[in-house]
Amino acid sequence: MISFLFALLIAFFAWMGGNLPAHAAFDLPNQSQTQVSDSASLTLEELRAKAFAATNIGDFSTAEHYWTELLKQLPEEPAIWSNRGNARVSQNKLEEAIADYDRAIALAPDAPDPYLNRGTALEGLGRWDAAIADYNRVLELDPQDPAAFNNRGNAEAGLGQWEQAIADYRKAADMAPEFAFARANYALALYQVGQVPEAVRTMKNLVRKYPQFADMRAALTAALWVSGNRGEAESNWVAAVGLDRRYKDLDWVAHTRRWTPAMVTALEKFLKLQ
Repeated sequence: MISFLFALLIAFFAWMGGNLPAHAAFDLPNQSQTQVSDSASLTLEELRAKAFAATNIGDFSTAEHYWTELLKQLPEEPAIWSNRGNARVSQNKLEEAIADYDRAIALAPDAPDPYLNRGTALEGLGRWDAAIADYNRVLELDPQDPAAFNNRGNAEAGLGQWEQAIADYRKAADMAPEFAFARANYALALYQVGQVPEAVRTMKNLVRKYPQFADMRAALTAALWVSGNRGEAESNWVAAVGLDRRYKDLDWVAHTRRWTPAMVTALEKFLKLQ
């Protein structure tokens, strides 16, 4: 579940030209480039660069390898533990990732990133309350963290707490207007509670601003189809599947992307031409 969301955020913000607001990784302190890895004859800076480069192209197994090499030399550096946890989350190695985040938190209990990242792994295991506790801790440390609000909304949605999720998604999107996925999640949650006109308006605004945003193209397809705007729905669908064919798979949409139930039902009606 988490690997798609993490990879999709990386890809989305890459073509958008922005930065990830969700703390995909946090930086390491400057290290001397004369220090060399025993196994690969690479400096620490080179290992770090390779780890981030692998992450940016979605090669999480390779990224995990480089973080592990760094840990051999810097076992007390919390950023490396957290970043290796991210690479493991992205491969659905959730329990192993949580162990890495636990170590990062033990080394740096006042750093928000490991709590945020551990929360995503806990979500992947369906441990919604534990994830919310981690996001609450992030917000204690940094009350202006939009990723924590968005992710807490995801966990609240997992519990069916839609109004709380809507409030958190809106807070995240208002705090960081470039964080398009928070606004997208807000639109999906609005649709779930029956606020269809506002949901569709939000989807259209996102598609207008980000024409290659497949997630909102597909969501707009489903919403427009159910409301009877079938020509416009089909036009958005051509664009959506041209960008990402996985939206044709309802199971993937429901359990990997984790659309809201009402939104999944709407897409099912479109796919079955009902």
